[in-house]
Amino acid sequence: MVSSKTNSKNTTESAKDELYSYSTDESGLESENKLLRETVMQLRDEVNKMMMPPLMVAEVSEVLNNNVLIQIPNGNKFYVNKLNTVKNIKSGDTILVEQKNLTVIEKINSNKKFNVEKFLIIEKPIITFNDIGGLKKEEREIKEVIELPLKKPELFRKVGIKPPKGVLLYGPPGTGKTLLGKAVANSTNSTFIEIVGSELVQKFIGEGAKLVKEIFELAREKAPSIVFIDELDSLAATRMEVGTSGEREVQRTFMQLLAEIDGFNNLDDVKIIGCTNRKDILDPAITRPGRLDRLISVSNPDKEGVIEIFKIHSKRMKLEKGFNYDKIYKKLEGCSGAEIHAMCTEAGYFAIRKNRFVVSLKDFEAAIDKVKQAEDDDKNYVKMFG
Repeated sequence: MVSSKTNSKNTTESAKDELYSYSTDESGLESENKLLRETVMQLRDEVNKMMMPPLMVAEVSEVLNNNVLIQIPNGNKFYVNKLNTVKNIKSGDTILVEQKNLTVIEKINSNKKFNVEKFLIIEKPIITFNDIGGLKKEEREIKEVIELPLKKPELFRKVGIKPPKGVLLYGPPGTGKTLLGKAVANSTNSTFIEIVGSELVQKFIGEGAKLVKEIFELAREKAPSIVFIDELDSLAATRMEVGTSGEREVQRTFMQLLAEIDGFNNLDDVKIIGCTNRKDILDPAITRPGRLDRLISVSNPDKEGVIEIFKIHSKRMKLEKGFNYDKIYKKLEGCSGAEIHAMCTEAGYFAIRKNRFVVSLKDFEAAIDKVKQAEDDDKNYVKMFG
């Protein structure tokens, strides 16, 4: 009798174990099934995304009732429909459109600027006027036009005049034009926005003008600020009556620049510094009174300037005892600041090649000959193919 009860108990426990095992297996299968279903759905979504045609980015030119006048990247304009879900769009907004019929599908980040962030923006330049030599007269003039109105605007209000909007720095390459711009930005604690004239010319019609407009909007937002336009001649060359479509686009961008300098929107605490090596080809419209009307010539340094520049670039160098400064100064006459800097660097290299940390007079003489020879070779090359 006891044995029968024991067998019955064992059978019941075995059935429970089998049932638990089956339940566990079933739960594991359901979990695996769920994971597989999620994976399949994810893969299906990815396939659907890859099969979807891409949308084109366009810009709203004008909104007319339920229809929209848009401009696509190649400059063409189209009168198209928009989905009812697309609301609150206005002129200038960036939108996504379907490629076949150009129906407006979605509005995207309309506050995003053009690629202004690609341009060099220095919040606080580290260059000071102490790092520049031989440009005392030019330094005084640029301070009068740029620094004084930003630091002491009340002086101009009392006198009853408006300060110039900007200056044009012109002269041979390597004379310190960019350094002057950075130094005056440092002295005024201004935002320094440095751009190259050729970068303002874009591929498609109207984009260059739009870029100029948004750069000046950025300058106003970050005021006081200084907009430094290097190689201004690539954008502001004398306009011609007949030209290619590319030249006409350059002229459109140039006209937008003129409008920003002397247009309806006041520049206030935004100052402009233009820089060029070719003042002779600039359009008179950019240098007329009311625009870049203060012209500052930055030429190669005189004898005193050469001494100042050499001391600046050699102050961290260990020179040999009894170094003959006068002999070096005579050899450096007629050189630009950039050439003097290059000569100091080359002299250091001559010392390094001979495992020395002290730079000798011979190192400088060899460096001067090397840099001048390179300059002569460049001039001969230009004459050959000029």
